[in-house]
Amino acid sequence: MIYTVLAWICTAVGLAAFAYRLPDLVRRPHDIALWALCVYFLCSGISFLVDLDLLRLHISAFFGLPNITSLITQVAVVVLTAAQQVVLVHWSAPPDRARRMARNRVLFFGTALVVLVVASFVAGPVSHSETATSTILLSIQNADYALYMTFYLVICAVGQFETVRLSLRFTKVVGRQWLKVGMLTVTVGASLILVYCVTRGIQIAGTRLHYDAAVLDPIQWTCGSVGALLQVTGWTIPSWGIHVTKALGWFRSYRAYLRLRPLWWALHQATPDIALDPPRSWPRELVPPRDPHYRLYRRVIEIRDGQLLLRTSLSLAEFARMARALDLPEDPTSPLGEALQVRAALSRCADPAPRTEADGSGSEIPSRPPYEDFRDEVEWLTRVATAFTALDRRRGTAADATW
Repeated sequence: MIYTVLAWICTAVGLAAFAYRLPDLVRRPHDIALWALCVYFLCSGISFLVDLDLLRLHISAFFGLPNITSLITQVAVVVLTAAQQVVLVHWSAPPDRARRMARNRVLFFGTALVVLVVASFVAGPVSHSETATSTILLSIQNADYALYMTFYLVICAVGQFETVRLSLRFTKVVGRQWLKVGMLTVTVGASLILVYCVTRGIQIAGTRLHYDAAVLDPIQWTCGSVGALLQVTGWTIPSWGIHVTKALGWFRSYRAYLRLRPLWWALHQATPDIALDPPRSWPRELVPPRDPHYRLYRRVIEIRDGQLLLRTSLSLAEFARMARALDLPEDPTSPLGEALQVRAALSRCADPAPRTEADGSGSEIPSRPPYEDFRDEVEWLTRVATAFTALDRRRGTAADATW
């Protein structure tokens, strides 16, 4: 049951990946690496499709050859292994060297494929079963087919070992994050397929030595299927990973935009001129803006403008007095300190009573210079906004009595 589900998933993912990259192939018909990648996706989907229990008997009946789907699957696996090598050498080697390396690998796997096809008609699956798993398990009890399967496993193992080696080497030099993640995923998938090859080899040896090797069947089928799925996924990650980055960036900007609203709203109430656009109601504010990055940028600028305007009406003594009244640290350069400056200035502006002492200059209060990195500035102001909201909750009679 688990293998059937994995087989359907691998079929769908492989064919979907092929369909996704096909338009690129039409636009770039001379890109050898892209051709090889599309061949890999197509063969990956076909290798699982033809061996699905729902289709394999019908396909065999169509060709008039029992268990022909086993050969189709194995041919597809050899072809996709060669295609994978072509992609890797074109990505990791200079163009002239890559062409030579790709040609040598295609020649090696092409020769192996010819030998495999010829040998399959000599020692094809000798047992006929409704499922692919039981067919192979019964057929390897025959010495000729066991030798044939061993040869097939060696081809796969050589290809996957090279995939691990080249992927790891490419991962060390690549600078793009999602490409590195994709190559690491391909490496894990190739490692699992190597486990499949080793487990299947142990299974063949155990069968020939008259040991019950059926217990290894779930392990090797699962490793093979999950490994293939990880490899297909890894090869597609560079294409869609950038969209994930953009979506996460959009969400972070939208979340920060909302989290800064309480601070921005309080500053706008005191200094309306800081806003480029009129404020929206809270329900309308929840509607995601078309460009949250720009909205967030404007909000940060307007908050900073409001803070500068309010600081000119607040003295260091007044700030310290409110901090003592609320039993808070007298550090104006911390997030809590900046929030307290805003709260003190707003309270001072809202109080119409005359002052008994001369107003201080806001220049007395030490200020933190703005961050050069906008993301750091957003993170800092978010902490200030959080502290400001907390101050509003705890502000009581003691704070108001200050004025």
